[in-house]
Amino acid sequence: MKKSTFVAMILGTIGGILFALGMCMALIPEWNAFRPGVVMGTIGAVVLLIMVIVWRKMEKKNPIRISGKTIGTVILGIIGALLFGVGMCLTMVWSNMIIGIVIGIVGIVVLLCLIPLTKGLK
Repeated sequence: MKKSTFVAMILGTIGGILFALGMCMALIPEWNAFRPGVVMGTIGAVVLLIMVIVWRKMEKKNPIRISGKTIGTVILGIIGALLFGVGMCLTMVWSNMIIGIVIGIVGIVVLLCLIPLTKGLK
């Protein structure tokens, strides 16, 4: 295993755990830890952002260029993830099975659209 892959794996694991724990703290009302959860989730997101920067530096890759396509891809990914999450919440939390499944499938399709957008079609 390359050193850059190992570092990315460790930072990704730490950041992912911090982010997930923060989300649980913020979203589970029984824990009464909304503000600490938001802080913990933000720290996890920052660690994940640092992971991307460190990995690209160790792989001697150019920094990510901010372009219209990059911004559009990020926005499409956010929309897809939110649709998928709303569909899951409608299905599992609020017992709206049909509409939840439909919205979840739309979210999956939007996320699948990211593949040809980023990799292209040949």
